[in-house]
Amino acid sequence: MTILEGIILGLVQGVFMFVPVSSTSHLALTQQLMATLGSDLPPPDAPELILFDLVVHVGTLVSIAVVMWTSLRRVIVGGLADLRDRLGGPGTREGRYLRLIALGVITVGVTGVLGLAVRAWLVGVFALPLVIGANLVLTGAILWWTDGAGPRWRGLRDITPWLAVLIGVAQAAALLPGLSRSGLTIAIALALGLRRRWAAEYSFLVAIPTILAATGLETLLSLREGVVVDLGAFAAGFVVAAVVGAVALKAVLVLLYRARFRVFSVYVWLLAASVGAAIVLGVLPPGALGG
Repeated sequence: MTILEGIILGLVQGVFMFVPVSSTSHLALTQQLMATLGSDLPPPDAPELILFDLVVHVGTLVSIAVVMWTSLRRVIVGGLADLRDRLGGPGTREGRYLRLIALGVITVGVTGVLGLAVRAWLVGVFALPLVIGANLVLTGAILWWTDGAGPRWRGLRDITPWLAVLIGVAQAAALLPGLSRSGLTIAIALALGLRRRWAAEYSFLVAIPTILAATGLETLLSLREGVVVDLGAFAAGFVVAAVVGAVALKAVLVLLYRARFRVFSVYVWLLAASVGAAIVLGVLPPGALGG
C-alpha cells in the first residue's frame, strides 16, 4: 500500500465513519475499485487491509474525542467521582455515571462475544460486493424510519441493561459491511424510546472501547501471522481519517437532531443500485477478487 492509497482510504473513512451509510462498505468498495483500476492493493479480506481498516477507524476515534470532549470528560470525571464515593463508604452521589459506564461495558461485551463468534465467517464477506449492496438497501430502510420516529421519552438515566444488550447486538450486526454501525445503533436506541441526543451520544461513546478492542485483537493476530504493513501509509490514513472525521461528525449530529437522515437513505439506495450495475457490467466482481 502506498501513502497516496492510504490517504485516499483515510479520506473515505473520515467522510463516511459518522455519516450513517457504512464506512466499512465504502472502504471495501473503494478497495475493490482501486484494485480493478490497477492498484496493487491486496483483496479487501486480506489481513493487511482488515488491519488498515481498523487503524483508520481508530483515527476517527480521535474525531469523537475532539467533537464530543465535553460529554466524554463528563462521563470519565463523573464515573471516577462515583467510584471514589462508593469506595469511601455509603455513597452520597447518585452514581449515574458509574452506572452508564457499566452499561457501556455490557454493550461492548455483547459486541465482542458475538463478533468473535462470527469472525472467521465475517472476514470473507468484505470481498462480496453483492452482499454489501444488499446490506446497503437495508441500511437505507433503517435510516428512513429514524426520521419518522416520534417523540422519545428515555434519558440517560432510563437506559436499562436490556437496552445496552440490544445496542451491543446492533453493533455486532453492523460488523457486516453495508450495515451502518451508527445508523443501526441509533435506530435501535430510538426504537426503544431513547431521545435523539442521548441515542447519538451513547452510540458514539461506546464506539471508542469497541473499536479499540477490535483493533487491539486484530493487531495481535496480525503480528502472530507475520503480516507486513507500510507504516507510512497506515499513518497517513490515520491522520486523514481523524481530521476529516471531526468535520463529518459535527455535520451528522446536526442532521440527526433535526431528523434529516432520509437524505442518507436515498444516497445508500443509489449506491446499492450503482454496486448492482457495476457487478452486471463487470466493473466489480460479485464474489471475492481472484476467485
